[in-house]
Amino acid sequence: QGQLVESGGGLVQPGGSLRLSCVASGFAPGIYAMTWYRQALGKEREQVATITSAGGIALYADSVKGRFTISRDSTQKFLYLQMNNLEREDTAVYYCHRRKDGVDYWGQGTQVTVAS
Repeated sequence: QGQLVESGGGLVQPGGSLRLSCVASGFAPGIYAMTWYRQALGKEREQVATITSAGGIALYADSVKGRFTISRDSTQKFLYLQMNNLEREDTAVYYCHRRKDGVDYWGQGTQVTVAS
């Protein structure tokens, strides 16, 4: 049974940086597309950044382009989200996601709060 666990969230001032991590376990070896989502209080979950399975292409929501960078390690076990120049509007719970054989896997989320 696959499992995703996020870490790295916290409280940061506007303009600051955080690096989120997601570790995958229990999956068969392979290259998967993986995505970071976020959900702010009272809002729907939104897609933030995706790294594709083929070619490892990074795709970003317009709201984070130029500020966030998604990456993964060569083992495909770790997924990262480097977040720079954070804004108050980035405050949310951040989740990593992987889809395998038609099943969606989600982590428990990590809270990011951007405030003075």
